[in-house]
Amino acid sequence: MKVVTLCGSMKFAKQMQEIAMELEIKCGHCVLTPIGDKIGQLSKIEIEKLAQAHFKKIEMSDVVYIVNIGGYIGESVSKELHYAKEHNKEIIYHEN
Repeated sequence: MKVVTLCGSMKFAKQMQEIAMELEIKCGHCVLTPIGDKIGQLSKIEIEKLAQAHFKKIEMSDVVYIVNIGGYIGESVSKELHYAKEHNKEIIYHEN
C-alpha cells in the first residue's frame, strides 16, 4: 500500500473523488485529497492554512498524482508539483 496525494484544480473535484475511490478500492492505496470546495468563502489566512496542510500531505506521501484533465495544471498545482519534485516524490500524471 502506498500513500498517494492527489493534486489538481478544484474544478476537477468530482473527478478527484472518483480517482481517489479507484486508487483506494482497486489499487489498495491510502489517498490524501485536497480540501477546497468552498475556497471562495475562505479568508486568505484560511486558504494559506489549507495550502500548508496540502504540502504536508505531499511530504507524507509516497506518490503525488497530478489530476491534469485536458492537460490543465494551474498555478497552485504547479507549485505543488515543484514541491513534490524537490522532495523526490514519485509523480503520476492522470493524462500524459
